[in-house]
Amino acid sequence: MKIVRTIGELQLHGEVGLVPTMGALHEGHVSLFRAARTENDVVVASLFVNPAQFDEDADLAAYPRDEQRDARVAEEAGVDVLFAPSAEEMYPQGFATWVDVDVSGGEAAARPGHFRGVATVCLKLFKIVKPRRAYFGQKDAQQLAVMRRMVRDLNLDVEIRACPTVRDPDGLALSSRNQRLSTEERGRALALPFALAAGAEAHRLGRDAVAATQAELNGLPADYVELIDVGDVTLLTAAVRLGNTRLIDNVILKGDLR
Repeated sequence: MKIVRTIGELQLHGEVGLVPTMGALHEGHVSLFRAARTENDVVVASLFVNPAQFDEDADLAAYPRDEQRDARVAEEAGVDVLFAPSAEEMYPQGFATWVDVDVSGGEAAARPGHFRGVATVCLKLFKIVKPRRAYFGQKDAQQLAVMRRMVRDLNLDVEIRACPTVRDPDGLALSSRNQRLSTEERGRALALPFALAAGAEAHRLGRDAVAATQAELNGLPADYVELIDVGDVTLLTAAVRLGNTRLIDNVILKGDLR
């Protein structure tokens, strides 16, 4: 696997699959790498902690970083090129162009400016890497919707692939932020997937999915618990906080994100 740090160094041939990441790689990322490996000649993973999508300086500072480990995980999963630019490479002095996708509710309301940062960096990555396909996890369902809207609205020549959420055996969705949970917080975090499952069951029975989810959060402070429509898909989604760590998760109530 080749590690590339500048845009000028990136020379790719054949059909390219791109997996955008911010590092702290886990089995969820590995599932994206493997999906890309089956469909493309070349697999590129970006490794860039994007400052533009953080709404809190403390969260940006605390985000886990271990490039050596991430490179090993990516190479073992079949990645051909790890694109690991600096912030100055992606946002040179005087940078002043941003992509705003009109999206409301959920993460868009809880973290103003977050999706502007996500859309901008992904558009830059699409233009730099020129992938035929780009791969995203369903855990970040609103992000997936933002990518599909941007690709459609700006006539970008890239296919957005959605891959299922990967979970630990106890049901907690894999997230880079899980590393920041204490043992006690890790146990409490299980209330999130359990609560969403209760909400989904309530919806199936014709009851209030949001209220059922909130009732089962076991005291976890919630930024939101909402029903969100993503195209033809209806999601029950929630964000909770455990100490300084924020976790999101969702379940699909109707439709299919793939």
